[in-house]
Amino acid sequence: MTIEIKKNATETIVEIVGRLDTITAPALDKTINEDIGDTKNLVLDVKGMEYISSAGLRVLLGAQKKMQKIGSMKVVNVCEDVMEVFEMTGFADILVIE
Repeated sequence: MTIEIKKNATETIVEIVGRLDTITAPALDKTINEDIGDTKNLVLDVKGMEYISSAGLRVLLGAQKKMQKIGSMKVVNVCEDVMEVFEMTGFADILVIE
């Protein structure tokens, strides 16, 4: 998995490419909790994410809880396979998905 951070005047965009699983989830967690600074609007661009495990879902849930306190978070460019996981687990109702 690769993670790229892009910032503009209003938001921080974190692009995720590859598999978000037990092995790679800690890297995303570190990025969200340490590397994005004090952003108020977080965008997770997952157009290149092909798979997400329960460990990845846990990181997204933690990010959502963190961002609810200080701003907003949305997930964009979700592929069909990942969207199916979000729907089956109820995350489609928890996350803002565009």
